[in-house]
Amino acid sequence: PRAHAALRRQKRDWVIPPIKVPENERGPFPKKLVQIKSNRDRDTKIFYSITGQGADAPPEGIFTIEKESGWMKVTQPLDREHIDKYHVGPYLGTLGDVGVLCQALHSCPTPQLFSHAVSENGKPVEEPMEIIVTVTDQNDNKPQFTQEVFRGSVPEGALPGTSIMQVTATDADDAVETYNGVIAYSILSQEPREPHPQMFTVNRATGTLSVIASGLDRERVREYTLTVQAADLDGEGLTTTALAVIEIADVNDNAPEFDPKMVMWAPLLGVTLWCPLGRGADGTPRPQYEAAVPENVAGREVARLAVTDLDEPGTPAWRAIYSILRGNDGGAFAITTDPATNEGILRTAKGLDYEAKQQFVLHVVVANEVPFVVKLPMATATVTVTVEDVNEAPVFVPPVQQATVLEDVPPGQTLAACTAQDPDKAQSQRIKYLVGHDPAGWLAVHPENGLVTARDHLDRESPFVKNSTYMAMLLAVDDGSPPATGTGTLLLTLLDVNDNGPEAEPRDITVCQRSPQPQLLTVTDRDLPPNTGPFRAELTHGSGDSWAVEVGDTGDTVTLQLVAPLEPDTYSVYLRLLDQPGRAQVTIVTARVCACEGLAQGCPQRSQPVTALPFVLATLGALLALLLILLLLLLFMRRRKVTKEPLLLPEDDTRDNIFYYGEEGGGEEDQ
Repeated sequence: PRAHAALRRQKRDWVIPPIKVPENERGPFPKKLVQIKSNRDRDTKIFYSITGQGADAPPEGIFTIEKESGWMKVTQPLDREHIDKYHVGPYLGTLGDVGVLCQALHSCPTPQLFSHAVSENGKPVEEPMEIIVTVTDQNDNKPQFTQEVFRGSVPEGALPGTSIMQVTATDADDAVETYNGVIAYSILSQEPREPHPQMFTVNRATGTLSVIASGLDRERVREYTLTVQAADLDGEGLTTTALAVIEIADVNDNAPEFDPKMVMWAPLLGVTLWCPLGRGADGTPRPQYEAAVPENVAGREVARLAVTDLDEPGTPAWRAIYSILRGNDGGAFAITTDPATNEGILRTAKGLDYEAKQQFVLHVVVANEVPFVVKLPMATATVTVTVEDVNEAPVFVPPVQQATVLEDVPPGQTLAACTAQDPDKAQSQRIKYLVGHDPAGWLAVHPENGLVTARDHLDRESPFVKNSTYMAMLLAVDDGSPPATGTGTLLLTLLDVNDNGPEAEPRDITVCQRSPQPQLLTVTDRDLPPNTGPFRAELTHGSGDSWAVEVGDTGDTVTLQLVAPLEPDTYSVYLRLLDQPGRAQVTIVTARVCACEGLAQGCPQRSQPVTALPFVLATLGALLALLLILLLLLLFMRRRKVTKEPLLLPEDDTRDNIFYYGEEGGGEEDQ
């Protein structure tokens, strides 16, 4: 750190200007570039070196430096289009490894180099210095068009000055400090050369092609091919060529016409309908179409209208756009264009209502995507659509029925009256009511009058109830052919009754035997106010002998305190909680008393003696030996037939074989 500080205080005594090296030099190599010198070499021996990009960092070995003289050299031709600038730096040092000091100072990032001059004792004598080698450009790259063939279009009859498209070329050479990369565009040839050999021009600098002469006629020439040249050195250098193909686009000078001879396929009826030819008010032909569609079906295809257009197929002047002028009451229909056939596809935009209207007479007009270049009459057609009656589903009125009831209503109680109406007025159909979705299974509905009753007890605290609201779905089914089903929603708002007592959490606590800390419990009640807090608390079943309870200031917490000494063990504390109206519920809190003091951090386990296992094994061995002796003695006595009485041990002997472990923490499992 001290050497680094001294380095910042020294004045730089060597300055190397930026080095410029032309690309593609022929050599011979290595070739001298510049000599790096320090005026401190009179006082001490200095060694020079360089590292960084082009030296010891990729691409390596392009630059070298003579260790003692400081001459920096280039070893091979440079390519500006590959790397246009190198950042390298010299290193001045005395005897020894020139990188040691750099590593010690932690200031040698790659690819740049920070050089140092050090004396024989290792003291720095110069500040680091960066060298920038700039590769100057040579015109060694010719322009390259971005495409071999450029394609564009211009409408027939376009006026001079109309832009068509832009041809572009690039040059890898320098276009900022030299003209090596400055490109100029020109037109070499035009095919065909009519009606004029120079129908187009190109902007010399931007490459924008535009019309220069009038007379473009698609019926005479549909397409022109231009040979375009790009030359660098602002038009005086290397060149390249490309083709520019200009299509003469058709203009909209023909109006589309409905084809009176076209046959229309009616997919709904499954039959083919002919289109008779009528006349409009102005005497122009007006085809008339007929079709039918069932009610309540949106997006159904009704008819396809065909047109002919003498303009170029596939162009905006040929592509048809259809619209409905009259008869589309309520926006019942929509018409679009088939991009493949250019036909007009007439569809229902929404479901039609037979009971409201049985027939529509639509007046359809057709135009093109682009306006006519001359004034032309637009073709029209008439489409008569007949609406067919179908069996519609009953509709609940209202679709969402709301009712408010107490949650403790008895089974059989009427909750709501739901009504559905059949839209098919002309048909005398009966409606049957059903329960569609009843997640809790609480409801029943009368099949004829729609009265909804409770078939089970309701519970506002049920998981099926959200925000005190229970949602069910009802069904209304008519007897049509086929039957149709309508759905309605029933929202029951359940009013709270005090059917839940308060509860405390947590139900497991741990306290110390000495200086126990009070335990805070949270009291909750699943009911709603005023059937909740503030709460009261008391201890029952003798729990008050060793414990005390106190309700917090907010009324929704209680503090449980051990007030009498208890042996380390697990105890049940009976906590009776009462809500504001007085409904009570007992919460059993499991309390674990530990042999500790103050704040309980978990009960410590008493360690078992190291000799416990050998003692158990020895005891088991002794018992097995005693049992074997008794068996042998029994066999021996039977053999001698001394007595017929059963072999029993004296009562005193059996007592000595009973063990009791009364130690805290449990003891062995064989008690």
